[in-house]
Amino acid sequence: MKKMSIFKSLVLSLCLMLPAAVMAYQNDSAQDKTQGAQSDSRKMQTQVASGQKMKVQGTIITRDNDSFTMRDTTGSEVTVHLAGNTKVEEKKSNPFRGAKKYGAQDVIRGLFVEVEGHGDSSGAIVADKIKFSNDSQRVAVSINSTVVPVENRVGQAETRLTEAEQNAQRLSGQLEELNQVANLAKGGAAAAQQTADVAVEGVNKTNDRITSLDDYEEKNTATINFKVGSAVLSAEGKAALDEVATRAKAEHGYVIEVRGFASSDGSESLNDRLSERRADVVMRYLAQHEIPLRRIVLPFGYGEAMPVADNSTREGRKQNRRVEVKLMVNRGLTTPVNVDHPTTSSTN
Repeated sequence: MKKMSIFKSLVLSLCLMLPAAVMAYQNDSAQDKTQGAQSDSRKMQTQVASGQKMKVQGTIITRDNDSFTMRDTTGSEVTVHLAGNTKVEEKKSNPFRGAKKYGAQDVIRGLFVEVEGHGDSSGAIVADKIKFSNDSQRVAVSINSTVVPVENRVGQAETRLTEAEQNAQRLSGQLEELNQVANLAKGGAAAAQQTADVAVEGVNKTNDRITSLDDYEEKNTATINFKVGSAVLSAEGKAALDEVATRAKAEHGYVIEVRGFASSDGSESLNDRLSERRADVVMRYLAQHEIPLRRIVLPFGYGEAMPVADNSTREGRKQNRRVEVKLMVNRGLTTPVNVDHPTTSSTN
């Protein structure tokens, strides 16, 4: 509760401060545009005349298949194309040994290079020779070995959080409402407080949904019975499994649990194997009816354990010779996050 009070106070302060910030921004906009133009002029793209010979040094900032962009020591950027006859070699400090030869694949991002070449019709440089030192190569390799794995992990995280991003997009509308309320000086505090409460409610519901990703709701069950010592599906058993498969195909985020059991007929070890065979035959039948194996929880045979009826009677043993099938749906994937937006009236 104390954290919520602090958050509400911050929202109220934001509402009162934003109008003054907007006025300050309008007064400084002309100066900002002038400074932005001067800043952009310092980042000029160097254009090389066609046929002009060039020799330039700088750091590679982007790398494509047959070209790269480098930033020279003055801060200007130039595009360099790699030709089939481009030589890539070491810029050696020892004049008494030959220069080490490299391939185009060794020209990587972060490498400080010296390029000799001539301009083409696009204003870029066609490289005749590219040189770099061993030290520059080690630095570039170190940078890439650190940055590239991080970029890959970020990409994987973005893939896993696609649903969370969709929820964030729903909440973005609420943030826009908060900005509009902040621009109203009068009566804005109450509306902002209401919007903040809704935003917190949305975050809490989103957190609840993420927490329930490992929580499943039972949608359908079926019990398949077998004859004594048998693991063969009956016609009634196949019909029940067909219904489970049909229901499953209409669901999203589902899994199917398969558990096999046996009566007390026969030895304990025999019944363990028999219950596993019964669970396996049910799993195979579902797979043959277009249920992906990744949707089926690892089938398991429990033998004589967990009887549902008295094994001392014939009818009880008949009920215990069974496979239990459960269709379960993930609550976190199927439960939408619904947040009621407050109705606000705006005055100019």
